[in-house]
Amino acid sequence: MLKKFHRFLLEAGTDEAGRGCLAGPVTAAAVILTPDYSNELLNDSKKLSAKQRTSLKKEIESNAISCGIAHVYPETIDQINILNASIFGMHQALQQLAVTPRHILVDGNRFKPFGAISHECIIRGDGLFMSIAAASILAKTMRDAYMETIHQEYPMYNWKQNKGYPTLEHRMAIRKYGLTKYHRKTFKIKSEQVSLEF
Repeated sequence: MLKKFHRFLLEAGTDEAGRGCLAGPVTAAAVILTPDYSNELLNDSKKLSAKQRTSLKKEIESNAISCGIAHVYPETIDQINILNASIFGMHQALQQLAVTPRHILVDGNRFKPFGAISHECIIRGDGLFMSIAAASILAKTMRDAYMETIHQEYPMYNWKQNKGYPTLEHRMAIRKYGLTKYHRKTFKIKSEQVSLEF
């Protein structure tokens, strides 16, 4: 895992979670780590257990120079599409940083300029750079916590377990109970899955 892309520039890593879900927000995070920060466990959030992510979340928040988190909710996703919502969320998370970075590391291959700050898109960057990995962990843990909260309102979809992803259980619940205010109404899914059309 690399600490930095540019050796002498203050960098922020940014990533999102929930892009492939049928319900709930897409959640983005931005993190500026201290130059000397290192943790052998730090990695792509998808490769970590929930317990590891929770432990790392606390450590990242305690040791980072600055962090930002943003939820982009289904209404906005439906209006601007999931790619634009993901980028919008990353911009919102970056706006929350208390310190302005000189460079931005983005997980993935698509981004829109954030002011005059330079950026680099890195495919699978959450497994390569610590700041992106840290952002992926914050985004994932914060989104999971949100889904566990709204699960209490609609327990029949079991969002505390599937977190809004298109599992068979979730799709069958949609077939039985219909859509909620937390579902992405315009989200396209495969033909063999349950239709989300009204």
